[in-house]
Amino acid sequence: MTTIRLFKHYVRVPFLLMGLTEAVILLLSVYLGIYIRLDVVSLTTPDNAPLIVRALVFSVVLIFSMIAVGLYQARLREGILGFLLRMIASFFLGIIGLSAVFYIIPSLFLGRGTIAIAMLSAFIGIALFRQIIYWKEPSIFKRRVLVLGAGEKAKAITELRRKSDQFGFAIIGFAHLRGEKDAVEQDKIIYLDRPLKEFALHNDIDEIVLAVNDRRKSLPIHDLLECKMSGIDILDMLSFFERETSKIRLDQLHPSWLVFSDGFAQNPFRLGSKRLFDIICSLCLLAISWPFMLLTVIAIWMEDSWKSSILYRQVRVGEFGRPFQVLKFRSMREDAEKNGVAQWAKKNDSRVTLVGGLIRKTRIDELPQIFNVLRGDMSFVGPRPERPQFVVQLCEKIPYYEERHRVKPGITGWAQLLYPYGSSEKDAMEKLQYDLYYVKNHSLFLDFLIMLQTAEVILFGKGAR
Repeated sequence: MTTIRLFKHYVRVPFLLMGLTEAVILLLSVYLGIYIRLDVVSLTTPDNAPLIVRALVFSVVLIFSMIAVGLYQARLREGILGFLLRMIASFFLGIIGLSAVFYIIPSLFLGRGTIAIAMLSAFIGIALFRQIIYWKEPSIFKRRVLVLGAGEKAKAITELRRKSDQFGFAIIGFAHLRGEKDAVEQDKIIYLDRPLKEFALHNDIDEIVLAVNDRRKSLPIHDLLECKMSGIDILDMLSFFERETSKIRLDQLHPSWLVFSDGFAQNPFRLGSKRLFDIICSLCLLAISWPFMLLTVIAIWMEDSWKSSILYRQVRVGEFGRPFQVLKFRSMREDAEKNGVAQWAKKNDSRVTLVGGLIRKTRIDELPQIFNVLRGDMSFVGPRPERPQFVVQLCEKIPYYEERHRVKPGITGWAQLLYPYGSSEKDAMEKLQYDLYYVKNHSLFLDFLIMLQTAEVILFGKGAR
């Protein structure tokens, strides 16, 4: 099995194993640094924490830094150069994080020479490990999947052509079913000449995905039961796409799946812990970002005039469809919508000011929304709030669009990480699939993961307009 469910979110075992292995590499790098430096003092001084504790702190900080720049995502497609740039960025963040830790808890300090050697050896070790494992993609990391069906529904799986989309599985073939018209390429279709269970066991199938056009007529229940009792996982198409693409496919979605699937949990503990999480994160971000906010205010005044408005207030749709005023630093001309008609933001939008372009790219324009979170209108993590005019249009044209309002909107979110800025109804539909995934599977673990990966969006400027 190459995917496990951790706090309701699908985590790929290859990345989990990669993270554990690289944590060990980081741990050993500290010991190598101590050995090369012959730093006996740091080993024996009673004021210092045990070396294993300091090595673990070093390892954890660097792992979080690597998560923050996207090094544990299947969607990393920039090649070796992109990987090395992200590694450099993660180690730079790691140095900042370690400096903060050492300042707060001096007993965890490692000598400067030890840290330099540990960083260098860890960088080389992880780069070599990734070269051997990650890019080679050994089949041991992949689930062997048999798709039951070769019709139009099964054809949707063949559209997952990107290398990142197929990281966790290998399609052995599409099993033809009687009475179903084939739509998959002929060389990928398997005509079973033996019972399904026998074929699956003979070919080491880990999982069977049901892609049958009409289950009432052609679903071989007895054969599937035999496979299930033999330890082979049985999965429907929607759950398969949810796990592999981290979104809920609207073209496959039907109400009964929403009714009977797990998730969509709302309970007092979850709501209370999320609110506490929001308040703590907002106060921490405010403590860090206030100098940038002050500089932004000065820059806006310098570009326009001190009489110009700093904040932009706009009505957005919140939890359960309730309207509220979202706060942002003004990044467009004050007459951007002088005719009063709501407009989608466009690429290279002429309404965006010089300062506005910079703060949009770096996401600084979103910082005043901290006060929306503290006020309770928004959460730190959630679907992005949309304008009422657009919501009315999108609810009429896109099924299940109103379901994204089951949770509070957020400053950052799952769709913002995995899909670029949306400026059309088609983009809104694509982003809704990620928003539904979040609404279904939201947890503190997923919120924390999104926050870490938001650093990648800020550092590499993804999705900003």
